Amino acid sequence: MALLETPHVKTDQPAPDFTLKNIDDKQISLTDVKGKNGTVIAFICNHCPYVLGMIDRFVETANKLSKQGINTVAIMPNDTKSYPADSYDKMQAFAKEHAFTFPYLIDETQEVAKAYSAVCTPDIFGLDKDLNIQYRGRLDSAGRNKRDENTVNELLEAMQDIAKNGSTDAQQFPSMGCSIKWKE
Repeated sequence: MALLETPHVKTDQPAPDFTLKNIDDKQISLTDVKGKNGTVIAFICNHCPYVLGMIDRFVETANKLSKQGINTVAIMPNDTKSYPADSYDKMQAFAKEHAFTFPYLIDETQEVAKAYSAVCTPDIFGLDKDLNIQYRGRLDSAGRNKRDENTVNELLEAMQDIAKNGSTDAQQFPSMGCSIKWKE
């Protein structure tokens, strides 16, 4: 497991478009998941300990954001042939186990992950209402550890700011996680 941190992203850049297969076999595009006040795109997988450490908090945050007109989509970019724990059927089970209320898409060609320059799982992007990237960072200050009274929910706060102001001045801390498992 290679541990990586996400690089800083230039904000106000249009988010790359995509259409990928959801765990219900339907094709979902970026436009389909666009929220009235913003959109969160998270590159995750089923087996990474960094994802496993934060996934329930991520779902909780997505549910809070949904009530504010901010939609969420998760994308699984890993090579499922080399990493069968991330297979399509295991994605379906993972989403059910963690009560996903948002689409969980498979990036079989890995072209979407490349278009976003995603490097690890989790790798989280926050878009404004016009689908411009305004945030790239971690979910919260706890990382893969348990949340405590000092945990700052950085994604929630940044997305609320983006929904209200179109951008955020909040400091964006890199997400940390397992490297994306690229096809050879």
